[in-house]
Amino acid sequence: MTRRAGDGKEQELARSRTLNPRPEVVADGAFVSSEFFDARDLVQVKYEMVRRVEAEGLAVSAAAGAFGFSRQSYYTAAAALAEGGLAGLVPAKPGPRGAHKLTGEVLEHLAGLRAADPGLRAADLAGAAATRFGVRVHPRSVERALARWEAAKRGSKSG
Repeated sequence: MTRRAGDGKEQELARSRTLNPRPEVVADGAFVSSEFFDARDLVQVKYEMVRRVEAEGLAVSAAAGAFGFSRQSYYTAAAALAEGGLAGLVPAKPGPRGAHKLTGEVLEHLAGLRAADPGLRAADLAGAAATRFGVRVHPRSVERALARWEAAKRGSKSG
């Protein structure tokens, strides 16, 4: 299939993290000969790969090869589709998932320091976290995490 220059779809797919990084390896006949199927659309490619196996009985290795994926990628996509529907096929945002430095223990300590001395700046609290727990965090991250932690504490007391 030829790329459709200037249609804006490629920019939108990239923005939504669903741009297939290797559309040229999709060899499935429908994607090669049809305007409806777009090998640049990662969600559509993965969905069709899983559908071909589940609805048409194509072998997993054949489907994975035709769509430019490994067998393991097929199984991962099938599980994601079963668990989350089409949205499950959208790649997750990159980066850490949740607080991995500012844990509950660290936040409790920092909140205690702030309660004892309300004049402590976020930079002081970040320094205290580094000294006591060996974690380096930006002062703004400390402010945001403490605000979320304190709001959650208030919410649990009122319920």
